[in-house]
Amino acid sequence: MFQGYQTHGFYDEMVSPEGDVRSHYAPLLKRFESFSQKDFENRRRTTELFFLRQGVTFNVYGEEEGAERIFPFDPMPRVIPAEEWELLESGLTQRIIALNLFLHDIYHEQKIVKDGVIPRPIVEGSRDFRKEFQGFHVPQDIYMHICGTDLIRDDQGDYLVLEDNGRSPSGASYMLENRNAMKRAFPRLFEVMGVRPVDSYPTDLLEMLKHLSPATESEAVCVLLTPGCYNSAYFEHCFLAREMGIEIVEGRDLVVKDDFVFMRTTKGLVKVDVIYRRIDDDFLDPVVFRPDSMLGVPGLMSAYRAGNVALANAVGTGVADDKVMYYYVPAIIQYYLDQEPILKNVPTYLASEEKDYQYILENLNKLVVKAANESGGYGMLMGPKASQKDLQEFRERIKANPRNYIAQPVISLSTHPTFCDPEMEGRHIDLRPYIIYGEDVKVLPGGLTRVALTKGSLVVNSSQGGGSKDTWVLHP
Repeated sequence: MFQGYQTHGFYDEMVSPEGDVRSHYAPLLKRFESFSQKDFENRRRTTELFFLRQGVTFNVYGEEEGAERIFPFDPMPRVIPAEEWELLESGLTQRIIALNLFLHDIYHEQKIVKDGVIPRPIVEGSRDFRKEFQGFHVPQDIYMHICGTDLIRDDQGDYLVLEDNGRSPSGASYMLENRNAMKRAFPRLFEVMGVRPVDSYPTDLLEMLKHLSPATESEAVCVLLTPGCYNSAYFEHCFLAREMGIEIVEGRDLVVKDDFVFMRTTKGLVKVDVIYRRIDDDFLDPVVFRPDSMLGVPGLMSAYRAGNVALANAVGTGVADDKVMYYYVPAIIQYYLDQEPILKNVPTYLASEEKDYQYILENLNKLVVKAANESGGYGMLMGPKASQKDLQEFRERIKANPRNYIAQPVISLSTHPTFCDPEMEGRHIDLRPYIIYGEDVKVLPGGLTRVALTKGSLVVNSSQGGGSKDTWVLHP
């Protein structure tokens, strides 16, 4: 399967530029090469059947044909040695602590604005800045409880942060199911390789939710609030609620009375203490935000303000998720922690800055352009592969609303051996580790490695034709 494997000049996770197999991959490669074609095919089919039987799916918006799909999975795992992971863990911890200090500041004293580190219009012009919650104290003083930070490696093998997903980061369920599938197909490899487990994620998540609970004399009642079965991540919502042993509810299942939130059950109303919401701020409460929302709970913000219910993530967290704010994260780390960022950003241009504006417009065909509040690969332009029509369309969008766009150079993402029947070929990948901020910060040793299954593609999003593979962080 590996005969003739080529890196094509990219930084490859398994093979060095000299053509040598990196030491942390050597035991894995030895095992894979010992499999006959028939044996490997049987194991690969085992993973496929697992995903089919478990119904591991995602939805694609805008598809005329069946929108629900089985999540594509590649059986060749990604391996991260202990020393590399220590660096990532430190960098991700530093980042979420700084972002939480930033969120607390901009909803209170706004020192970072007054000191001129970030322009006020950038903060208050963010779509997700909730001025209604200025001066409001969130439970335990934590805003961003769950974060999925996207990482890539450049052509030198350096890790770079691509973006911080702080509103409703998705994909943790796929990470856990990837591990379950691999354990069924390759049960002996884990001990041989010394792979760290990831199955504590639901327990860590639940502990964090309970930590936020305003209830002090009784066991916290936690629920997961979903928009419903038409949401792209509905499988994940069901999976996480089941794994945590909590109820999954829609807005119509909750009611607010006297500033307390209750869940309708067959045995009557049950008071709810903590809501893990997978609904954007705009739709949480039609009384305060969008009046046409059919997904939220009327009066929920009143109960939240009264301190009778906690939300994860906190209302207004999305301002740190704004792609324009990403540009300022190194300055945010320096300002609040007086430290150099452990993990670097990708070089970024702001269309709202005059000097960057002209550069972006004159170099659209060389850049990746992203809308400030889009995700999942939507609202993005890959300049080098865009048509003249697309370039012109984005040029007009940027001119109409410069605040809404950033641009970055095209980064040659690292490649990883990926099964492309009948052989392994290099495909570009990224990594989304999951960070939980409760009583302390926990970075799960692993994450979702996404892979661009189309040859030459740099887009790894599942909604754009990407798949995933298991991520193996090794014991020290």
